[in-house]
Amino acid sequence: MKALIFAAGLGERMRPLTETTPKPLLVVGGRPLIVWHLEKLAALGVDEVVVNTSWLARRFPAELGDGERWGLRIHYSYEGDVPLETGGGMWRALSRLGNAPFIAVNGDVWTDFDFAQLPAHPPGDAHLVLVDNPDHNPDGDFALHPSGDVRTGGAPRLTYAGIGIYRASLFDNWAQVIGDAPGANATPARFRLAPLLRAAMREGQVTGTHHRGRWTDVGTPQRLQLLDAELSAA
Repeated sequence: MKALIFAAGLGERMRPLTETTPKPLLVVGGRPLIVWHLEKLAALGVDEVVVNTSWLARRFPAELGDGERWGLRIHYSYEGDVPLETGGGMWRALSRLGNAPFIAVNGDVWTDFDFAQLPAHPPGDAHLVLVDNPDHNPDGDFALHPSGDVRTGGAPRLTYAGIGIYRASLFDNWAQVIGDAPGANATPARFRLAPLLRAAMREGQVTGTHHRGRWTDVGTPQRLQLLDAELSAA
């Protein structure tokens, strides 16, 4: 199995910490955020990981190398000075990820979720991990129905954790779904993943899991400091 780690963000809300260090390389509990993911992926049996990069891209191979220390092969997908957003970044990485289902995870989240709980072969185009709504996203993103389907409407609404397993088929009609959204007609294309997920949800092609354990979107220096203190004290 292969995996994609989103690491191309500019980290603007984390300044000044991210002026010299990309957000996924910020340290919590003694190791960079992205390393927590790499260790979990290696333990699961993932052998190849694509890391998409933009801001301070050179820092990633300098810190992570080729992945050998974790028994992984890391490939870097450089997107240029302007990140391609989640959809564009995943679309660009598909040539490395192939046609088999693959894991995708945001490089700036921390969680105790066990990646082994992800289905190796999701029934549809995607299977998402959802969590209880944090204070900074009180209205949630999607609804997880008793059937296991994830939908745009309904209650209760949960927050997408930035973790999921995907099929390349999610992108079969991406240009029609994205339309003339800003960046869609650029080369390479720049677009968000959310519109594709919502379109797939309307077709019943997205399932999900509700993770009730620990999860943090490390989006501010305050959240980073709090998480580091919790992990260091554990």
